Amino acid sequence: MKNQYQKQEHPEKSYYAATVNEVTDYPGLEGTVSVDICVVGAGFTGVATALTLAERGYSVALVEANRVGWGASGRNGGQLINGISGLHKVQKKHGEGVADMLWDLRWRGNDIVYERVAKYGIECDLKKGYVEVAVKQRQVRELEEYAAELKQHNHPHPFEVWDREKTRDMLGTKQFIGGLVSHYDGHLHPLNLCIGEARAAHGLGVKIFEQSPVTGIDHGPRPKVKTARGQVDAAAVVLAGNAYHHLEQKHLSNLTFPAGSYIIGTEPLSEETVAQINPMDLAVCEMNNILDYYRLSADKRMLYGGRCNYSGREPTSIKATMLPRMLDIYPQLKGVRIDYEWGGMIGIVLNRIPALGRINDNVYYCQGYSGHGVNATHIMGELVADAIGGTMEKFDLFADMKHFRLPGSQWIGNQIIALGMLYFRLKDKL
Repeated sequence: MKNQYQKQEHPEKSYYAATVNEVTDYPGLEGTVSVDICVVGAGFTGVATALTLAERGYSVALVEANRVGWGASGRNGGQLINGISGLHKVQKKHGEGVADMLWDLRWRGNDIVYERVAKYGIECDLKKGYVEVAVKQRQVRELEEYAAELKQHNHPHPFEVWDREKTRDMLGTKQFIGGLVSHYDGHLHPLNLCIGEARAAHGLGVKIFEQSPVTGIDHGPRPKVKTARGQVDAAAVVLAGNAYHHLEQKHLSNLTFPAGSYIIGTEPLSEETVAQINPMDLAVCEMNNILDYYRLSADKRMLYGGRCNYSGREPTSIKATMLPRMLDIYPQLKGVRIDYEWGGMIGIVLNRIPALGRINDNVYYCQGYSGHGVNATHIMGELVADAIGGTMEKFDLFADMKHFRLPGSQWIGNQIIALGMLYFRLKDKL
């Protein structure tokens, strides 16, 4: 098929791009490269998979259409939150026998990130501490139930439930009526993490190629991944694209849909303001289906984002879209300068379960985290690496899940999902 990528650099108005530790400049793919595994896409899924495979002794080529971390992996809210969307559906299908496995799995991404940051010396402003906040009484009950679940599983890391008064005191706003703080979740600079992991993978021998859009795959015992000026010959291929992925339409079209998410970054806030609105320096996320999220950067800017746009169109002004939301939570920030505004697409799956599977036994795919990417991508990268090595148990938990496809969704899918967003908005208001 005709490739739909246009080679691009990181968004100019992104705080992450402006504060990146290293500007990558890996070569483009030219000629034929032969490796054990070819990974397509150098976001978190691709980089995490490539690094895991390299640690296990495989030779790997990582091929990226633009730059390492160019998509959602380098633009997201930077929140490291346990869990994978749709886990309750996975457990319902496979039974209570997998409950403990899924519980451990939901925290595996945190483990991987903490381990790799320490092992490879990745500077990405990693900080522990995250609070999920309630805006309705039923959400308070859900937080209490989750705390009980943590206790039941003898969760080894600190957590605490906040009542209305504690939540308002600790977050400096009257908008929330409760919260659950997890001290094993946290926040970080996602682009620096992605680039740091790529550097670690490269140091273990992974061949990384940037600005090399893949035009197609020739299937066979050793698939060939083709670009305009070269190809990778491999025993297996991993398709690690997400919202910007257009390959293998026969098998993967209509599985995921792009949804816009946007962030604004303020000027650095004063110590007095920080002490008032977030003295514990926590990542914060609402419990609504259509949610907002925010945190402080390492230099104490408010990074405020959310409100996915399923129309497929970027707002004329991200600042005009997001600033009223921030001021609704924090009117005390009125008049604060907005220095950054950026956004991008995340991959949404209709049933909110990541889409994993295989094509012709040796082309693996993994996509559609529905906004839970930092943690879930690292988990899925390990599951794909396990599957390539012959251990299919965890991979198959997700690969066996049925996904709803909407025929013709490449033309009408965004409109259909916009109706779904309206449904969730109404549900949030009830």
